[in-house]
Amino acid sequence: MSGPEFSPQPRRIRRGAALTLVFASVLATAAATNSLPHDGENEPRLVAKTAAATVDDVARAAAEAMADGKSGTEAAEAAVSRSGDRWGAVYDKSEYEEFERALDGEYTGVGLTARRAAGGQVEVAEVQPGGPAAQADIRAGDLLRTIDGLPVAERPVTEVVALLRGGDRTSVVLGLQRGGRAWTQKLVRTTLSTRAVTVQRLRGGAVMIKVASFTKGSGARVREAVQGAPAGVGVLLDLRGNAGGLVAEAVSAASAFLDGGLVATYDIRGEQRALYAAPGGDTTRPVVALVDSGTMSAAELVTGALQDRGRAITVGSRTFGKGSVQMPSRLPDGSVAELTVGHYRTPAGHSVDGRGITPDLAASERAEDRAQTVLSGLGGGS
Repeated sequence: MSGPEFSPQPRRIRRGAALTLVFASVLATAAATNSLPHDGENEPRLVAKTAAATVDDVARAAAEAMADGKSGTEAAEAAVSRSGDRWGAVYDKSEYEEFERALDGEYTGVGLTARRAAGGQVEVAEVQPGGPAAQADIRAGDLLRTIDGLPVAERPVTEVVALLRGGDRTSVVLGLQRGGRAWTQKLVRTTLSTRAVTVQRLRGGAVMIKVASFTKGSGARVREAVQGAPAGVGVLLDLRGNAGGLVAEAVSAASAFLDGGLVATYDIRGEQRALYAAPGGDTTRPVVALVDSGTMSAAELVTGALQDRGRAITVGSRTFGKGSVQMPSRLPDGSVAELTVGHYRTPAGHSVDGRGITPDLAASERAEDRAQTVLSGLGGGS
């Protein structure tokens, strides 16, 4: 499977992907304050200065447009586009507030998740109880053929998920198929609570921990699930369709399987930094990580750490390939610019951006069955 192509994408989809790796949730009120978000005690001045130059350009474009009675947000978007930053994006105030709610464990949608099915099709992976999709009797396994008339077969799962999202009380029309029955269903999006981490016992005693996203508290929930599993029982860590989230939570999740040590390195305009696991993780139980093309960003950080540290066998298909770091800055009109300021690497020094992570065992169909077989072979049950 080849790596992802970064051709121009619809505005909402591109911006949704741009916010999947977040090193901080605070905003820089202005570049000149040197208050850009940082991950540690002493963020180098170089970070603020080099990042600030680009932020200044975008903020200046917005301010000049506003002075002429034009849209500051649109001018900022044009400036980001000219910069060549493929993950750079500009969000208006309400859009960024929606993103911050997502990091707190809420999102606006229809209450279903999607995954790649055989033949390039997309199917419903899970339906959230009580959500609009569940109320319309949409079920796991139903094929998702169109969203608002747009065919979704062959589209990246991340793009499909972005199309399902939208504003509260807005409507979306899904084209579905179940066996020989095809129909369309109009749903009204609503605000739902995410279930970022779910745990279930598999046949043979193994535990599957599915992490849908790295929202606040998800790392602690992964650690609790690992600590609560019976001694010697293997863990299937399912990161399929995980578009990322908060790096601190990703590091915390990786720490569940590591006893300290390096999780990743990253640079911000050439300044090297490192992320380390907390001590005391479970280093003996068998672990298999299940990944796919929808595994991206912070989820790739976890995958790379466990793979490079020899802590997990990875099964599935090549991951998305987003290894860039964005930082947010508030613009004069209240909108927020997310600009790329660096990239991260796995503990072995592998770059993820534009390449993704190749799993130890390739499996596009029946990947979960293959992963369970591998886990059983490691002595972790199945």
